[in-house]
Amino acid sequence: MVGFAKMGWRSSDNNKSSKTGDDINKMGILSFETAKIMSRLLCLYKSLSESEISNLKTEMKSGGVSYLNSKDEGFLLSLACAERLEDLDNAAAAVARIGHKCSDFGLNRFDLVYTDLKLGIIDFGKLEYGSKDIEKRVFKMEKLINATSGLYTALENLAELEVSERKLKQWKERKASGQLQKVNLDMFNQKIEQQRKQVRQFRENSLWNQTFDKSVGHMARIVCIIYARICLVFGPYIPILPSLSLRNMRSSQQKEILKVQPENCLIEPIREQIISRSGPIPTTSKPTLVRFYSRKSIFFLCEDEGFGADKLAKNNRVFHAAGPLTVGGAGLALRYANVITLVEKYSNPSESVDLNSRENLYQMLPGNLKKTVRSKLSKNLKCMDEDESLAEGWRDALKQIMEWLAPMAHNTINWQLERNLEKTKFDIKPSVLLLQTLHYSDKEKTEAAIADILVGLSCICKCENRQWSES
Repeated sequence: MVGFAKMGWRSSDNNKSSKTGDDINKMGILSFETAKIMSRLLCLYKSLSESEISNLKTEMKSGGVSYLNSKDEGFLLSLACAERLEDLDNAAAAVARIGHKCSDFGLNRFDLVYTDLKLGIIDFGKLEYGSKDIEKRVFKMEKLINATSGLYTALENLAELEVSERKLKQWKERKASGQLQKVNLDMFNQKIEQQRKQVRQFRENSLWNQTFDKSVGHMARIVCIIYARICLVFGPYIPILPSLSLRNMRSSQQKEILKVQPENCLIEPIREQIISRSGPIPTTSKPTLVRFYSRKSIFFLCEDEGFGADKLAKNNRVFHAAGPLTVGGAGLALRYANVITLVEKYSNPSESVDLNSRENLYQMLPGNLKKTVRSKLSKNLKCMDEDESLAEGWRDALKQIMEWLAPMAHNTINWQLERNLEKTKFDIKPSVLLLQTLHYSDKEKTEAAIADILVGLSCICKCENRQWSES
């Protein structure tokens, strides 16, 4: 069994690493990338709490998810599990990449440790999700992330001040310096010195001043805890996930159980050949699209794929698992989300809707949806000329549809923002799942709902004498 002691975490926690490692092997500029990885791990950790899982199950039964995506709880949970595991795979690959700078062998080759973990040959010992030891570690990681985030902001501010300092020096050389100029320069010099002091303080307390072994040790342990938690939370609904029932037992106890129940044990010996099988998410092109680790299947690692950041970055498979009849499969999720949020905005009576706004919204629709909206709008506007009370009915209908459609649109936009690689963010709140978005939504149902809200908005605008003419 490979334990945490072998990975060097006990020694790093007790500051028993060599002076060379402590004095020289500091993170420095890589602290910002490490803080982002830590943030992703803590997002995953917090998303697996009992309250978050309870909220997720409640949202699965919401109008938008159940009507547009699926009413099958098992299917939705398999999507949630697959996405969380893929997020963990990507985070673990990033940890392994940083780990190559560690002196401890278990951390330096964390890719091997993570593979052993998913094969079921890691001993978790007494480490449990939510235990005092883990919560203390999470709190310590949060402090490091906050300090590193503060350092990032302080360095940005310092860079701006230093640019201004250079400009002031150039200006001073060209102009004669008077008493007032001297006072202003002294105040500026004092401000920039205070900023440099703040940067030094943040560096001292942030990941910048931490060793690679200690920082990667924190992350590596959390990776294992998250994986164990995923198996525990989703195991009852997805039987092919590895069982953790034997992991916390002593080796002698495990051997006794193996003698009695050899068929039920999912702790894999290394020599056993692992066979792959496609998982519960519908596939579109590759038969090995989504897979889970267990005796009979492998999650996200095909036979010809290794473990690494490049491989995992290219294989965003949960995202690409959406079929051609879904909004995401058609590549329309973000566009439809923007249409829905604009309708939500324009449905406010105080919001003016000019011709340009209306035309821009209309041009966001694909050709087939434009045709549907034109046909429905023509019929309803004629009916409204005969019966103005229809506008009140449309107002109620629009409100009811937006109650379950708008949250799906907002989640779709948030999902995209959370994964914007251009942003340096250190958020640790749980992230949105694809099943909560329009990505897996039935395309036909979604387009029908969008057509209805557009027609409803048009009828309401006409009733309220707001500009909204037919194209």
